[in-house]
Amino acid sequence: MSDATEREAPEVDADAWEKACAEDLAAERARRRARYGPPTGSAAEELRKLVDAVSDKLSGLQAPLLGAVAQGAVEQTIKQVVREAKAAVEPVIERNPDVFDHLAAAGSELLAAYRSAAGGQENRWTRGDGPSGETPGKGRPDEGPSAGEHIDLD
Repeated sequence: MSDATEREAPEVDADAWEKACAEDLAAERARRRARYGPPTGSAAEELRKLVDAVSDKLSGLQAPLLGAVAQGAVEQTIKQVVREAKAAVEPVIERNPDVFDHLAAAGSELLAAYRSAAGGQENRWTRGDGPSGETPGKGRPDEGPSAGEHIDLD
């Protein structure tokens, strides 16, 4: 071979694909943050926020009918309850933050399953595919299933 045809192959960046994907992901996250605001935190962080919000609300409660002495006692009791609740929740969140994410996901799946089952039953019921074959609401004064009618959630 001659020197004119022999060339060194250009260096190939082995991580080029990974870098491009990371840049695309970062750009997409930035677009979503700009459009929808900051993403919600994990379920554990959201539980922490809920506990803080509830404790702030409870701390700010005032009972106008109670006297000053009774109001002070109520405030102290509320503060004590809030401290005990935080003390009980914080270690659980710290030890098991992923558990709350799994519980939130499981709750969403259960809700979706229920909606699917209830929606299917409602569609069958309104079409007249009920157990007696009659269209509900026709010939009956009520619009719902009778007291003895079984609603199938399977």
